[in-house]
Amino acid sequence: AMRDFARSEGRAVQRQLDRLGRLSVPDERLGLDTIRTLLERLDNPHLRLPPVFHVAGTNGKGSTCAFLRAMLEAEGHRVHVTTSPHLVRYNERIRVAGELIDDERLAELLGEVLDIGEDLAPSFFEVTIAAAFTEFARVPADACVIEVGLGGRFDATNVLERPAAAGIAALGIDHERFLLAPEEGVPEQPLARIAFEKAGIAKQGRPLVTLHYPDDAIAEIERIAAKRGSLLAMRGRDWSSDALGHMLHYSDAKGELHLPVPSMVGAHQAENAALAIALLRHQSMVSVGEEALKAGLRSAHWPARLQRLADGPLTQEHEVWLDGGHNPSAGAALAQHFEGQRLHLVLGMLEPKDPAALIGPLAANCASITAVPVSDHDFHRVEAFGPGATWADSVPEALARISKGGLPVLVAGSLYLAGEVLRLNGEFPD
Repeated sequence: AMRDFARSEGRAVQRQLDRLGRLSVPDERLGLDTIRTLLERLDNPHLRLPPVFHVAGTNGKGSTCAFLRAMLEAEGHRVHVTTSPHLVRYNERIRVAGELIDDERLAELLGEVLDIGEDLAPSFFEVTIAAAFTEFARVPADACVIEVGLGGRFDATNVLERPAAAGIAALGIDHERFLLAPEEGVPEQPLARIAFEKAGIAKQGRPLVTLHYPDDAIAEIERIAAKRGSLLAMRGRDWSSDALGHMLHYSDAKGELHLPVPSMVGAHQAENAALAIALLRHQSMVSVGEEALKAGLRSAHWPARLQRLADGPLTQEHEVWLDGGHNPSAGAALAQHFEGQRLHLVLGMLEPKDPAALIGPLAANCASITAVPVSDHDFHRVEAFGPGATWADSVPEALARISKGGLPVLVAGSLYLAGEVLRLNGEFPD
């Protein structure tokens, strides 16, 4: 089940989250009719938002959003942000003018949206987006950063009509059941089909900023941008970036920038950062200067993406790294980061995901593999992780079994597991 289990300490919030948790996504219902009707009843907040940066992609869209927010805030702008999923608290999904939404307002807002849309049987995500947009239209800010939930074309966020700019991060295969479902008149080849879904966020007369992809994905994006009348700005054609040593070199028609590489760990973060820079430079609604770009590269952070856990209950005896990635592109990024380094792998993965996506690329690194459950979800049992894997009933139990003071431990395989680990270690995303 594609369900997000949301919990809160606050009783009023929990009441609304329980209502939210009872909503599901009817598999056959795709399209924007429900969210449009819901938003109409809320007085169309999506048409009254500050300038929007709308970001899709299989991997890296959350990190790109984190760079956008950091760069915009470094310029002094007030920024609304909606991203998903949350890791520890539902409030992480709705950041209002820089601050996570507080419990009291969240309870009120969700109550209003759930009441007004009761007869529409909206999904969890549709209610979340309607709530976020309602708040973003109500509270003044200078910009909005909006992350696509799933795909693009039929994502609830795609009701947006005139974004400052839309962007597409890295493409890969994920959520096959939803995004590769057979349909008339759509591309057959999987990556071209994924590109087609993501490019669904292109809007007429607005910039569509992308990375560089395999040829059939590029052809698909070019076709849709032309059909929509979007202003396509593609890496390798309209802008370029290279990370060499400690420098990120970026250039486009406006000129060249020599910037520090991002503080966020992982070589792939230089691509996400460059995409954020290109998004800011190919639009004209919100100004961001070079100093703010530099400051944002240094300050951006995004939890559970190659995050080293801080001192806490889980790190008394081990150096622990956390990553929520679960698809082949995530596996490749982890392998690149830990190249030549031995580590203990603790994995919890949801049933539709393929353990080989992580175990394959990390095979040379693994001193041991311990499988753990992902609570509240259907997860893979130990046999899915190969003959050498052992089972533990929890992450603390897995860590207790691993010999102390030796090699680092990487906990990976699911953002839900990552959320549990952050909660257990007392690290709450702000």
